[in-house]
Amino acid sequence: MLELEHISKIYHMGDNVLYALNNVCVRVEPGDFVAIMGPSGSGKSTLMNILGLLDNPSSGLYRIDGQDVSKLNENYLAILRRNKLGFIFQQFNLLPRLTALENVALPHFYSAQGEDSSIGRNLLARVGLANRMDHKPNELSGGQQQRVAIARALINAPSVIFADEPTGNLDSKSAAEIMALLEDLNNQGITIVMVTHEESIGARAKRRIRMRDGKVVADDRLKPLNSGVGIPPRESLSSRGIFAMLFGFLKQAVLTLSSNRIRTGLSTLGILIGVAAVIVMMAIGSGARRQIQEQLASMGSNLLILRPGATRLAGVVQESSATRLTLDDASSLQEKISSIYAVSPTVSGRAQITFGNKNWNTQITGTTPTYTSMRAAKPARGRFFSQTENQSRAMLAVIGLTVARELFGEANPLGENIKINKLNFQVIGVLPEKGAQGPRDQDDIIIVPVQTAMRRLFGKDYVDSIEIQIRSGADLNQASDEILQYMSGRRRIPLAQAQEPFRIFNMAELQSAISSTSQTMSTLLAGIAAISLLVGGIGIMNIMLVSVTERTREIGLRKAVGARPFDILVQFIIESIVLTLVGGLMGILVGWLLTLLVARTAGWTTVIDPLAIAMAFFFSVSIGMIFGIYPARRASRLNPIEALRHE
Repeated sequence: MLELEHISKIYHMGDNVLYALNNVCVRVEPGDFVAIMGPSGSGKSTLMNILGLLDNPSSGLYRIDGQDVSKLNENYLAILRRNKLGFIFQQFNLLPRLTALENVALPHFYSAQGEDSSIGRNLLARVGLANRMDHKPNELSGGQQQRVAIARALINAPSVIFADEPTGNLDSKSAAEIMALLEDLNNQGITIVMVTHEESIGARAKRRIRMRDGKVVADDRLKPLNSGVGIPPRESLSSRGIFAMLFGFLKQAVLTLSSNRIRTGLSTLGILIGVAAVIVMMAIGSGARRQIQEQLASMGSNLLILRPGATRLAGVVQESSATRLTLDDASSLQEKISSIYAVSPTVSGRAQITFGNKNWNTQITGTTPTYTSMRAAKPARGRFFSQTENQSRAMLAVIGLTVARELFGEANPLGENIKINKLNFQVIGVLPEKGAQGPRDQDDIIIVPVQTAMRRLFGKDYVDSIEIQIRSGADLNQASDEILQYMSGRRRIPLAQAQEPFRIFNMAELQSAISSTSQTMSTLLAGIAAISLLVGGIGIMNIMLVSVTERTREIGLRKAVGARPFDILVQFIIESIVLTLVGGLMGILVGWLLTLLVARTAGWTTVIDPLAIAMAFFFSVSIGMIFGIYPARRASRLNPIEALRHE
């Protein structure tokens, strides 16, 4: 069954070579009860660890059921430990956060059939702990803890049980009970390999092997080997389905993390802050972008602004009356160029406004009724003037919110008369709020009929510009070229005198530039916030590295009872993901609350984008996975026996 041929285990200590085992040849038959004895440092524990696949020999051949174990990979060795071998440790090696039943079921977790609490309950009842199943190790005596360890070793119905000083930490009564249990198990056909230094304990075995200085010095048969003892039927050397295993790992992760609540809370805090910061910053950025878009919409869509340029006279570039724009130009453009949807000739200037004992200096714009649709300027209160009122040069005014506030306070301005440059104008409407655009307050304005502004306020027979709205779907650049070409031909400006006689400002280009800048700022804000997510991920990695160090013995135990390196890797990665998952969910909640608080206290426009929430959540989980890989790989590569010996 178990065959060792010329096995040696060598440790190099500087220039010295230490033989823990030296050319050992041992064969263990099915159903035997072997006691390995010897003084400290004789190699008895090393021999048992090699037999139990916890350690590797430096040389020699080891076969299990005729199979050379040196040709098996780590995963298959783990499956062999899980399905064929059971371990009873001198230090019990029970996980303190698990109950007795959960400790017993630990090897079952990695088996093909998965967790089955009924088997664990039956085994605990079998070792006399039916009433202590829900107690944790610190609530059990030493003998009871060793009984739990025996039940754990039996959970997968092994062919062989390895017991390392099973009575070493027990009183005589408990030791006798444990030995009686081992003898009973052996009588049922289970092979027992036990390490002990007590002669009375070793005498109860069927076979006694004595060791000294890494060599077998005696091998005595104390009792005859039972004839006809067979090996219990084995289950397939396979593992559970992936989904059942992942669910089990998730349960283990929640249990592990909940047992260290303070550290878990501090670990998730970094992710929480990062996710919340990303959500708040992106909400602020999206809100600012929406506000800018609303302001851009108020500037007009598909809008071109035609202004006079300059001509060259006698080699000197100067303004000319030939390039001045008129009301007739506006009418002619709309009539001749098919891509033009609407035109609005405008004049502008500043003027002193008075009402009662209050006065205010503001921007005066003279325009036509088409201004309302082109600039999204439909009055919030009152009305706009009509084309008839424009042609009759009516003394009417539509005022912005800033002017209304400065002159009228909370009073209703509609129907009141104000003086503009000492001329009486009746207020017929109040423009919608548009806010500031750079240093300019868009609400600090008064709109009057363009012919009233030209003839009665500014004394002009020309306009300063013509605002042109291009039909939806038309090419703005092509329309711009057509307008310039038409105006040059209309004024018959000689080519020799042409020097940009007319200029066109494309508002779409300005809007695109502002939108691009807004997008850049939003991205910058999100990037700054994402740094906190990165810092949180580094914190997760640090905590998981500490966890690997603290749980080294646990990792060794899990490998001893059948966990593959892949199982350890997945377990620690899932723990990292659970940390960031909890932090991400809490961060979403905190980010949402902070966004509402910012909007309410600072008065900023904020927009919580579901996509931003999804991205923050996705990256938080991804960070948990990425930063959990290194600690998980480190844990999965630990040698079982070195991990079990870790202090």
